[in-house]
Amino acid sequence: MSEKLWYLKNCPLFERLASEELQSIEARSKARLFPRGTPIYLPMDETNSVFLLASGRVKICHLTPDGKQSILAFIEPGELFGELAMLDDGPRDEYAESVEKSTVVLIPGEVMRQTMESHAGVTLGVTKLIGLRRRRIEQRLKNLLFLSNRDRLTHLLLELAEQYGVSDASGLRLRIQLSHQELANVIGSTRETVTVVLGEMQQEGLLSLGRRKIVISDLPRLASTVQRPAPKLSVESANRP
Repeated sequence: MSEKLWYLKNCPLFERLASEELQSIEARSKARLFPRGTPIYLPMDETNSVFLLASGRVKICHLTPDGKQSILAFIEPGELFGELAMLDDGPRDEYAESVEKSTVVLIPGEVMRQTMESHAGVTLGVTKLIGLRRRRIEQRLKNLLFLSNRDRLTHLLLELAEQYGVSDASGLRLRIQLSHQELANVIGSTRETVTVVLGEMQQEGLLSLGRRKIVISDLPRLASTVQRPAPKLSVESANRP
């Protein structure tokens, strides 16, 4: 089995497709390796491909009018991104960049549209994907408008705990490694403010910090500071190293 076909078979969206259909998608797709910090697509690029992350991690970003980076989402292996190619032929608004060395499968937008027309399950999966990402972005926008820097950071940590939390002896370790600047880019703050707030949380015993490492020491207490229940870990996240 070729690497491309293996990646496609292990994408949840395609798990119900027949072997011949997967081979047809594979024949029209390309796999590329992107070193860390490499743009995968840029604003104003044509929306002519959908991307499947085979390995590594990717961030979806937007440039604010003053040239600052705003991080909209992080993409994990097995996820599609650049999905507007299935809906719109216009230029892209955002850009995608590899957070670490990443292998990406480029699937022509026309191939994805044909697959969606033939399989209701794929269409439903894409719809759920778009809806989930939109809901997260809308929630972050509400947080940006109405919450303090500390509360915005707390909500982000809880979101990351749900997606990337792994239990260990010291608490709940976040598998994703983010700098203070990257955290600031997600919540619309500054690196200096994020550093100060994280330091306060560490002094209060809510978390412990290392180099690009965060361990949440008391998840229920952290969630209670923003009147939220502690998030439940996904089975997939809990089982990953």
